[in-house]
Amino acid sequence: MLLPSRQEAEAWPVGNLRLAFCPACGFIQNELFDPDLIDYTQPYEESQAFSATFARFATALANRLIDSYDIRHKDVFEIGCGKGDFLKLVCELGANRGLGIDPAFTEGRLETTADVRVLNEFFSERTTHLTGDLITCVHTLEHIQAVGDFMKLIRQSADHRAGSVVFVEVPDTMRILSEGAFWDIYYEHCSYFTLGSLGRLLRASGFHLLSLETAYDDQYLLVEATASSNGPDAHFPGEDDLDQVAKRVGTFSDAAYAAIRSWERRLEDAEAAGKRVVVWAASSKGVSFLTTLEGGRTVSHVVDINPYKQGKFMPGTGQEIVAPEFLRTSPPDLVIVMNPIYLEEIRADLTRLGLAPEVVAV
Repeated sequence: MLLPSRQEAEAWPVGNLRLAFCPACGFIQNELFDPDLIDYTQPYEESQAFSATFARFATALANRLIDSYDIRHKDVFEIGCGKGDFLKLVCELGANRGLGIDPAFTEGRLETTADVRVLNEFFSERTTHLTGDLITCVHTLEHIQAVGDFMKLIRQSADHRAGSVVFVEVPDTMRILSEGAFWDIYYEHCSYFTLGSLGRLLRASGFHLLSLETAYDDQYLLVEATASSNGPDAHFPGEDDLDQVAKRVGTFSDAAYAAIRSWERRLEDAEAAGKRVVVWAASSKGVSFLTTLEGGRTVSHVVDINPYKQGKFMPGTGQEIVAPEFLRTSPPDLVIVMNPIYLEEIRADLTRLGLAPEVVAV
């Protein structure tokens, strides 16, 4: 959320989480989730397109989908398109026509020479007539509580176009469980998937899987599927993960609390030593990291390269979100990076600014 004042940010409401695990299918969900507490029609910023690291990944992914399924001069439909970054990319690279749908879309943000338009609303039963040769759903399904019903709606959309290919991307929960990554558990994400549970969900929704894999340093799950099939469904490495997921679920609470205690001690030590600490990334990870830790408020600022976040404040703890250039006037001693995949990019930014703080990734 883009909160305009520290007071409003510190007073922002919170919700409880209690994760439940199904040993039969591997699906994990926050059983206390209340969708009425989430309002995506408010000013909301989820774009990662300002990162060169992420842009390289997104471009390679878009090209792969275009080349694999000959998505050129065709129709692309994106469900939960955010600000339209990925939809724009697929349309520009393949000379495609694009249609997106997302209640958090901001008018004026989509600058493109391609034929792309976005509907500012939720995908629902009344919009399942919308379809494309490629239907994408990128980092949306984890926000959906009734995932089975939602996938059936996507199947209805795919049924309107013979041979339509569906691409879904979500976070990989196996990594979260393995690392005790408490910063990757947050209220907006009510549903959590592994390779096995994601594959089972799509098959149960009537899809034939074409590809199922991890990507982006094993942080994301990618699945490509079609509603039509001419043969038996393929089986993919890592799908038989029920025993492993159950084992990781069993140890997650201890691992997460150990990580929480470790970071709390680190912040306490930094404060005692008079060190200035900043967090890099005003993302959901950053919000969860700071609101979970008792010492979260001792962090002075949160840095983000996304200009739409700068000048706003972190929900729950109230730190101002600043541009990297701000650090020149207020040099940090410790920079906590919320995603290790961006370490090289962030270190390069700090070097450009003439700064050499300690840099640590969660």
